[in-house]
Amino acid sequence: MKLFFYLLFTLVLGLSNSYLSQVKVPEWTKNATIYEVNIRQFTPEGTFAAFQTHLPRLKEMGIDILWLMPIHPIGELNRKGRLGSYYAVRDYKGINPEFGSIYDFRVLVKEAHRQGFKIIIDWVANHSSPDNTWVDQGHKDWYTLDSLGNLQPTIGTDWWDVADLNYDSKNMRLAMIDAMKYWVQEVDIDGFRCDVAGSVPMDFWKQCRNELYKVKPVFMLAEAEGVELHNAFDMTYAWECHHIYNDIAQGKKSSLAVRKYIEDEKKYPLGSLRMQFTSNHDENSWNGTEKERMGEARFALAVLSATLQGMPLIYNGQETSLDKRLRFFEKDTIDWSKMNLVSFYSKLMKLHQSNEALWNGPFGGDVQFISNDNDPNVLAFIRIKNDRKVLCVFNLANSKSIITLNGGQIAGRYSDLFSSKRKKIKDGTKIKLGPWEYRVFHL
Repeated sequence: MKLFFYLLFTLVLGLSNSYLSQVKVPEWTKNATIYEVNIRQFTPEGTFAAFQTHLPRLKEMGIDILWLMPIHPIGELNRKGRLGSYYAVRDYKGINPEFGSIYDFRVLVKEAHRQGFKIIIDWVANHSSPDNTWVDQGHKDWYTLDSLGNLQPTIGTDWWDVADLNYDSKNMRLAMIDAMKYWVQEVDIDGFRCDVAGSVPMDFWKQCRNELYKVKPVFMLAEAEGVELHNAFDMTYAWECHHIYNDIAQGKKSSLAVRKYIEDEKKYPLGSLRMQFTSNHDENSWNGTEKERMGEARFALAVLSATLQGMPLIYNGQETSLDKRLRFFEKDTIDWSKMNLVSFYSKLMKLHQSNEALWNGPFGGDVQFISNDNDPNVLAFIRIKNDRKVLCVFNLANSKSIITLNGGQIAGRYSDLFSSKRKKIKDGTKIKLGPWEYRVFHL
């Protein structure tokens, strides 16, 4: 009888959203965190083997999923820079020789699995390099051609080092899926981060997921956002929220935008996962470092992105206060000498893993705001799941603030995440915060 009422409650809750998710998210994602890896820039060697030595450190920092930027050979034709873009794929079944061999990659995946990680690789399905092996094999009709029959980049871009793929070609679709299955079958990777996923037809992604699941359940992350994508993907980018963070730091928006964002998220189907972040390879290389974009607000916004509903992403080097834009087409090794934010990110990631209130999607607690909704400078919310609570308080302005907490469920004796001090909180508790200051309490 209890099971019946639970299933009935779940159905009603799901129908309150726009529709139920068509994707069954893997159970192991419930409290997972994700970390983006640029093999080229991660170590001086820029190899799988050199990166592998960092696995214990990343596991200790509270990372579960390792997302590797494209590992494939890079095209030579129209190459940008000396080393080229990872996203100009020459061979979908090949390994970039700069990184090592297929054997080295197998060893990395096997060792990562042994240490408890999941591995997903970046997949570029929208375009390839203009000298991709498919072109060499005479499959020019698999590409979008101009009036003269020439390959062309994706319309509306300056990506002249790549050629747009033609999804009207059934054979190209089958070859793309075959290449994706290759990495699941032969190397046992756990899924894909799909580049510019919104530019690829949705029916392809559905077909792709169905075929991949015949091999094993995989985790699919779309570099895009939108309700429909959750018919094929487990997780999508929370781009809108990220842009709100940038705007808050630059004084263009306030905490009220975060409140509206959380309300708007209800349009996503039950079970959808959303990826939260303050940086990634695109933001860092093209739009600026966190310090450039967010200034003194960057730490508060990093805490917000790790505690607001969604799966938190760390971009490689954030734990070092990455203070430079990594060059995209050249060698530009991350400087690991500082490591001054390892403790900061470890505390956030481990709290996400261990406290059920922060778990991902339907596994965690909803965001309940407990601060004055008329004050644009402050933001406070609590997330509750079963007997676990996480209460977060932010001053999102460059001036001092006093926040009054109001909510019937906030009462408790909490631990301060960053000071480890105990604090009794009840309805009406006031907290003083300096410019861009934050507090995270948990029990």
